[in-house]
Order: sequence, then structure tokens, then C-alpha cells
Amino acid sequence: MPDRLTPQNRAKYAAARGALNYVEKDMKLGLGTGSTAEWFVRLLAPHAEQQNLNLTCTSTSERTADLAAHLGLRVVTLDEAGWLDLTIDGADEVDPDLNLIKGGGAAHLREKIVATASDRMVVITDDSKLVGKLGKFPLPVEVIPFGWSATRSLIEEVLEESDVAGTRVEIRMNGEMPVQTDEGNLVLDLHLEAINAPEELSLMLNRIPGVVENGLFLGMADEVSLGLTDGTAQAVVAGGTGRELAYVDELDIASILAAGT
Repeated sequence: MPDRLTPQNRAKYAAARGALNYVEKDMKLGLGTGSTAEWFVRLLAPHAEQQNLNLTCTSTSERTADLAAHLGLRVVTLDEAGWLDLTIDGADEVDPDLNLIKGGGAAHLREKIVATASDRMVVITDDSKLVGKLGKFPLPVEVIPFGWSATRSLIEEVLEESDVAGTRVEIRMNGEMPVQTDEGNLVLDLHLEAINAPEELSLMLNRIPGVVENGLFLGMADEVSLGLTDGTAQAVVAGGTGRELAYVDELDIASILAAGT
């Protein structure tokens, strides 16, 4: 067991801890997927119990749902929860206008549904995910298995006509098998390098038969809890940085890791 967090994990921890500031009593809360979202769930469970917050949570993936329930949070389906007060989720890239690329964990379809069904979305991430322009991280596109290679060809045709810097499309693999989402679909990763017209690209991709959803989250995030390697977290809004949310001084790493066992 490590005796300290790596700098990046320290930043992720700080971002997750900072996001606790947004959680209020009796909230219906959407829980995201990914490594930073996992930190948040591990911190949220004891915080909710200590503060008697009476939360109702719904998750963007089976993995997060299982972890949250294991840690004692009340987890229901989105249909059972209805409209949500807040969703807290990670991101693979964040631009200055708080547009996002998500889907590194192959959960972007559910993540987009949950975020859209919320009054607010707060992103938790470390500063390595901040970019001037989206596209360096491969853009995930979820497609149905039937005829997926034909769908890929149609996507490649769209990319040739789009304002992007790269056009390579690869099916995401886990060893020798294609990655499957919780919905049983496949993921195509688009290596675009730079996306100069994300709104247009998102619309064009979603018009292709066989495409279920893409990983561009445009105009959806309200605020970012940004974790830094020095252990601080700051609130970030479009165009600027706001108040400090958290400062991590000394971490009891053993207890943090043991909370998930």
C-alpha cells in the first residue's frame, strides 16, 4: 500500500473533495464514472453519513453504482429518481468555455443522459485535463454492434468533410475483444487532434445511422472543481477561476483506500 498519493492522484483527490461543497441535504445526485468520480464517491459516502444529508443517488455506470451502494449510499435508477438536482462527473478534456470530451470510461451515453436530466453539472478534474481546444484526447462515439464497420466508414466520410486535424478511427479494444458499454454497444475512438467546430461535428456524427451518442458535452457544465498537484481545488467557471474549494494538507491514505475495500 502506498504511503502517499502521486501528484496527479493528489489533484484528483482535491477536486473530488472540493466538489463536496456543492452537495446539499436531500439532494437527488447524479454520480459520474472514472477515476476522479471514484474518489468523489469514496469521499461522499462518509460525508453524507456524518452530515445526515439523506441523499438519493443515481449512477452513470454499473461500476459506480456498485461502489456507491457498497459504501452505503442510497442508489436508485434515473427513472426512480426523476429529475436530479446536481450531477458531479469527471472529464477527459475541458476547454475555456467548459465544453468537454468525455467517454474514456465508455459511459458517455449514460453520462450525457444523467447530466441532461440535472439542474446543474459540476465537473471534477485535475489541471492536466485543461486544454485550449478540444480534440487531443480521442473522441469516443458509441455505436450499435450491427453493421459497426459500415458505421465507421460513414464516420470517416464525415470527418473528411469536417474541420478537424485528424481523421483516424479505431474500435476500442480490451485485449482481443472489443470494449462493450453497459448498453452492450461498441466504442469507436476518433483521433482528431483538434476540433475546430465541435457543435457542427456533434450534430453530423449523431445523424449517422448506427451512432448512438458521441462524447462531446457542449454547454452542459456549469462549473469545474479543479484539483491541483499542490493539494488545492478551485472553482472554475467559463472564462475564469473563482473561489478556493479545498486544501489537502495531510492525508490518511490508509483510511482512504480502506474505505473502498
